[in-house]
Order: sequence, then C-alpha cells, then structure tokens
Amino acid sequence: MLKKVFCISLLSIGVLGFSQKKWTIQECVDYAIKNNLQVQAQALNKDVQTKNLEMAKRDYLPSVSGSISNTASFGNTQFVNTSIRNDNFSNNSSVGANILVYNNGRLEKAIRKTGFDVEASLQDIETIKNNIALQIAQQYLSVMLNREIKKISQSAMENAQQLYDRAKITTEVGTTAQTVLAEATASVAREKQNVQTAQINVDRALFAMAQILQLQDYKSFDVVDIPVPDELVPQKETVDEVLNIAYESQPVIKAAESRIKSAEAQTEVVKTNFYPTITATAGIGSFYNNLLNTNITGYDASSGFPVAVQERSFIQQYKSNFGQQVGISANIPIFNKGITRLQVEQTKINESIAKNNLEQQKFQLKQDIQQAQFNADSNYEIYVSAMEAERSTKLALDFATKSYEAGRSTIYDVTMARNNFANAQGSVAQAKYNYLFSIKVLDFYAGRGISL
Repeated sequence: MLKKVFCISLLSIGVLGFSQKKWTIQECVDYAIKNNLQVQAQALNKDVQTKNLEMAKRDYLPSVSGSISNTASFGNTQFVNTSIRNDNFSNNSSVGANILVYNNGRLEKAIRKTGFDVEASLQDIETIKNNIALQIAQQYLSVMLNREIKKISQSAMENAQQLYDRAKITTEVGTTAQTVLAEATASVAREKQNVQTAQINVDRALFAMAQILQLQDYKSFDVVDIPVPDELVPQKETVDEVLNIAYESQPVIKAAESRIKSAEAQTEVVKTNFYPTITATAGIGSFYNNLLNTNITGYDASSGFPVAVQERSFIQQYKSNFGQQVGISANIPIFNKGITRLQVEQTKINESIAKNNLEQQKFQLKQDIQQAQFNADSNYEIYVSAMEAERSTKLALDFATKSYEAGRSTIYDVTMARNNFANAQGSVAQAKYNYLFSIKVLDFYAGRGISL
C-alpha cells in the first residue's frame, strides 16, 4: 500500500511539473511551424516538385523493356486442295532499349524548369513560417501587455486598500463622514473588479496563443516573461534601407523570382518541339516453335508437304533463332496545325504573368514596410506622450494623496487622481508593446528574424 501511494505521489509530481512548464517564444515558433497544417501541406507540395525533378533527371537514362509471349493454336489449315491438322505452340521473347540522342536540349531545359519549381516551393514554405513567427510574436507581446496591465491594476487595488484602511479608522473615530468609508469601499470593489478583468484578459491572450499552437491542453499553457526595457529609443532605419534588404532576403520575393525563371525555362522547353527528335534503339530476341500434332517442325522443300523430322529442343531453337537489331529514328515536325507556335505564345504570356506577380509582391512588400515604418514612428510618438502623461498624473496623485492626508481634499479627489494615473500607466504599456511589435516587424523585413 505504501509503495502504491509513493508511486501515485511521484506521478502527481510529474504531472504538476509538466503543467507548470512555461514556453519561450522560440519554443512556440518551433512548435507551431512543426505542427502547422499549412506548412505540412506546402512541404508535401515541395516533395511532389522534388520527385518531378528526380524524374526529369532520369530521362537521360535509356528505357529498357522486355516482352515474352506464348501462343497455342489448334485445328485444320488449308493446304493446296486439302487441309491438314495444324496444332502448334510458339514462344517469343525479346529485350529492347531506346535512348534519346537529340532533342535540342529538351531534357536539360526541363530539368532547369523543374529545379526552379522546387526552389519556389521551398520559398513558399519559408513565407508561411515567417508569417507564423510574426503572428506568434504579436500574440506573445499581447500576453506580456495584459500581464503588465494586471500589475498596474493590482497596484491600484493596493492603493485603494490603503485608503480604505485609513478611511475605516478615521470614520470609526468620527473625524470623517460615513460617506468617505462608503466611497473607499466602492473604490476597493472597483479595483478588485479591474484586477479580475485584467486576469481574464491574460487568460484570453494565453488561450489565443494556445489556439495558434493548436494545443489540446490550453488550460495549463503558459509563457515565459520577457525583459522589456523601461525606456525605448526610436528606430533609425529608413524605409529604403529596409526595403533594399527585404527585396534580397524575403522568401516571397525569391519565390516570385524563381517562378519567372521557371516560366522562361518552360518557354525554352516548348520551343524544342520545333526541332527533330532523334532516338536510337537496340534489341535482342529469339523464338521457339513446335507443331504439336505430328511432332514435325518443317516441310519438304521440293514437294511442299510437311515432313516428319526430329524436333529440336527449346534450347536448340533459341540458340539458332537468336537475333539482334539496332536502329535510329528521327521524328521531324512538319506541320501540327500551328499548335507549337501557339504553345510558345502561351508560355510567353505565363512569363508576363509571373513578372507581373513579382511586381505585385514588391509593391505589397513596399506598402507593408511603409506601414510598419509609419506604425513604428507613430507608436513611438504615442509612447513619448504617454510617458509624459504618466509623469504628470503621478505627480497629481502624489499631491492629491498628501492633500488628503493633510485633510485639505476628499477621498474622491484621491480616487480620481489614482484612476487617472492607472489609465496613464495602461496607455504607456499599450504604446510600449505596440512600438515593440512595430520594431519587430521592421526587424523581420530587414532579415533579422523574430526575437524578443
């Protein structure tokens, strides 16, 4: 019994330890990328393109095939003015090979085209991974923001509790009216509600993060707190500086460039249909024949009648009937209704579509970076203003508290000043984390990755 209790205790400790695990942002990103269905789907698409590339490379090798056939026939066959029994069995077997000799480089061009398709698929995977990392970074900062707001609410509740304790004493001794204690009691209740609301917002942010990670046990999910500097500095990079780096490093641009090369390579592949295709062939084969009805295998040369001869064995016939053949053939295009020319024009259109897509991606990237730059600049200005408002409301709260303690102001004045200070602190926290995310977006476009 004691052993059983000991084992259960160890199990409980293990479960508790697991439930208390806190995830870092890198662990969140790695887990999300590994389990994301979009990443898995794109990885499968990449595998398909890789197999296409392998098959294109193997077209250089010869094709070899073998065949074997067995035929048995029974019945009479007409011979001069009569008929004779013609039961026979035959066996034929052969092995042949063919290899492409010339097609104006079609195989090499097809390999290049497929290679660009593989590269585009790889960049598509990286694009999805980057989007996931950005989404997680944003949600991670949302958790940090709500935790900081909860701390602000707890501090406000502690201050409200101190005022309540003071009001209770002064009311009991008769130096303040009962309304002062009532207001202090209501203030504590409001601040407790604010703390509870802040905790719910923290839980909601963690739940949203667990949803992104597709975790089943979201209730025990938690993340590691990250250090955030008390004061932030403005970022100095210009849009053009970030944009130049982004054009060279962003996978969405690399994928679009690879698809342009793929479209151009496909045009070259189609153009080879204007040229002859030369193929070399070689083969070997033999056969065996047996006239079943009379055990004969031939006819008299002078009379033409079948004659009985000693039947040769299967091996003897295969040796004597063994033959070889080699050949070379050319398929020369003369007229195919102009389809090849139309196919070339079609691939040219696909080239234009791919180039247009690249310009769209560049334009969208430029807009995203400009938006990120604008957000960073505006969020920093909001942060600076919020810091100034926080300092002012803190000073006002200090004056109101001292004035109340000296009996020159009411508890309503202190409560109002404390609420203003708490709101200012919340505004600072909101502006701080908005600015941090804006900076991380710019870091992402500048090729520095996502880290907090």
